[in-house]
Amino acid sequence: MRIKSTFRAALTVLAGAVLTVAFTGGAAQAQTAPSYLYDPTWPKDLPNLWKMGGVTGLAVDSNDNVWVYNRPNDLTNIELHAELDPPIALCCVRPPSMIHIDKAGNVIGSFDAPQGHGMDVDSQGFVYLGQDTVRKYDPRTGEIVGEIARTPEREGGGRVGLPPPMNRAPGQGGRGPVTGFLPSPPQTPAEVAAEEAARAAFRRKYPPETPMIVGGLEEIRIYEPDNEIYVADNYLDGRVLVFDFETLEFKRGWGAYGKPLSEISTDDADHEYTPNGPMPRDFAGHLTLNVSRDGLVYAADRNANRIHVTTKQGEFRKEFILAPSTGIGGSTGGVAFSPDPEQRFLYISDLTNNRIWFLNRQTGEVVGEMGHMGDHGGQFFGLHMIAVDSVGNIYTGEVFAGERVQRFVPGDSPKGRLLQQLATMQ
Repeated sequence: MRIKSTFRAALTVLAGAVLTVAFTGGAAQAQTAPSYLYDPTWPKDLPNLWKMGGVTGLAVDSNDNVWVYNRPNDLTNIELHAELDPPIALCCVRPPSMIHIDKAGNVIGSFDAPQGHGMDVDSQGFVYLGQDTVRKYDPRTGEIVGEIARTPEREGGGRVGLPPPMNRAPGQGGRGPVTGFLPSPPQTPAEVAAEEAARAAFRRKYPPETPMIVGGLEEIRIYEPDNEIYVADNYLDGRVLVFDFETLEFKRGWGAYGKPLSEISTDDADHEYTPNGPMPRDFAGHLTLNVSRDGLVYAADRNANRIHVTTKQGEFRKEFILAPSTGIGGSTGGVAFSPDPEQRFLYISDLTNNRIWFLNRQTGEVVGEMGHMGDHGGQFFGLHMIAVDSVGNIYTGEVFAGERVQRFVPGDSPKGRLLQQLATMQ
């Protein structure tokens, strides 16, 4: 009876996934919107009693295996009872920050590195992690083998350089994945004035055209045909920076609408966006990016609900606006492409509305959507990262209460057809 109940539960999840994709994509089927189904068989259980933290980086390697960059320090005391000596529960243990998962869902490698945001992997398997700068890691040893230059200080203070090894006391976790989003105590007028003066001084010292990393990292994309690395630096709410793949030296960069770095405004008012309001003249914040096969750069300005399309030299082509009424958090998160040779569709992960948007890559028209907020398989609770493999499988990573990776398979794939058949079984 227990086996039958478990099987019925799995079929219920599958049926929900099928209905979600069919409903959200049905209106655009005439435009050949892609359809996907949640795959409950991937990943397999993590080994060693690991529990994943929030996912801040996701990349598919040349073998279609998936690297997951997660935040072990998101885990709280109640999730780490198996670390105690003796253990007081059967779960859990902090994982390494980097986990390598194969196509079948098995963990095939891992290494620990300081937590960060954004990542990519090159054709040789080296891993590039966004921390206070971009660092290149040998995944076999976890050793740093390259590093992009950055300023020796941060706006507003904060750590620069590799942190000392974490003293992770067994069973002693952090404050949880949403602590940094809680409101801060109100500031006095004197504190506000001092902060504004310090900010202005920093921006005079490091003007927008500073040819190195100044802020934190949002995204990294390697484009090996040109031997280049594209980086989204969050200084001044977002700068697109390009570095040489071999030397890691700075080459060029731009801001919103392809403007030269030197023309990015240091006035915060020029970066502000109000839902349904006019678009700001500069990026509003949380900039991610990706580069298409035909040489266009898609920069998603999440806090302004838009995507800017430029050439690889920064020449502005067009702007796509997505769900403009979306408030804090924004709608335009990670950017991925459909696997067809023309890459006809953009796949956009939406942290605030917890769904994947499918856009016509030429026009920016929304031709489909998938998912909504929830805890069940195929739903999202903090949809943060997105990646697509060579056969079109979508991989997602969640933060906040999600803290997981999921896979969605094309509806017309062998596995997709099998999942649809299972969903109709009684």
